[in-house]
Amino acid sequence: MKQSRAMSLVESVANVVVGYGVSVVTQMLIFPIFGLHATLAQNLKLGAVFTLVSIARSYALRRLFEQLR
Repeated sequence: MKQSRAMSLVESVANVVVGYGVSVVTQMLIFPIFGLHATLAQNLKLGAVFTLVSIARSYALRRLFEQLR
């Protein structure tokens, strides 16, 4: 069964939201192990930066593979 455009959008948004949450929680758990101490606000901002970079990377790779196809 083929996925509709609307469901593709829902999947993409869910992926970004879950990825952002995983990023922030991971930072909060791992940073102290390396002696890095960030406030919640700093972790949220850093998670947002990582999320934007991930979206750009994913888009660029998708376009590259579309060209190769």
